[in-house]
Amino acid sequence: MALKIIGSGMGRTGTHSLKEALEQLGFGKCYHMIELLNNPKGLPCFVDAENGKNPDWDSLFTGYLSAIDYPVAKYYKQLIAKYPNAKVIHTVRDPESWYNSCMQTIFWASKPNASRIIKMLVRMPFSKDLRKRLPVLKYNGMLVDKEFGKNLKDKATVIKKYNERTEEVLATVPKERLLVFKAQDGWEPLCKFLNVPVPSTPYPKSNTKDEFIQNVKNMTKR
Repeated sequence: MALKIIGSGMGRTGTHSLKEALEQLGFGKCYHMIELLNNPKGLPCFVDAENGKNPDWDSLFTGYLSAIDYPVAKYYKQLIAKYPNAKVIHTVRDPESWYNSCMQTIFWASKPNASRIIKMLVRMPFSKDLRKRLPVLKYNGMLVDKEFGKNLKDKATVIKKYNERTEEVLATVPKERLLVFKAQDGWEPLCKFLNVPVPSTPYPKSNTKDEFIQNVKNMTKR
């Protein structure tokens, strides 16, 4: 089954809330970084994409109608070519707010300090789940380095790269296939773009900073 929706927006731009929204709107399961962490067997597909090979996207996305967040968004060009009828949602956020959120979540998770590394190493022999997830965590750290450089405290450079991604998406994806979306815009523009009714319930809000940090800690404890 082909993907109907592809997300090109970076993490911490409301991608988890969008995942919940798409599932609520009836677009089946939505592939998100959480799926990769829960099932690390999908990692070789993204590694193939990173190395310029032809991944078996259909097998990876079996049972999914939408795929968003990283690492999916990193390979949006391959995916929009693979699924020419899919619509593209590019989630955005105020760059300053996005950077501050990333520093406390994604960047924090991808660059553990010595204390967190030691704790993970101590738990590793006793946690099958942690051993399975370690390659995904390493891969995520590699992606962060490639996207933003190793000096994540260089705020101006990181934000510049963030803005450049949006410019690239706007120049790449045909306008009729693209929605640039902010979570605070709510259901209306999303539902109009997808041609579905607007729900009566509030637009989802999930994966806050505190939830993100707690989820990472829980995953590295198991």
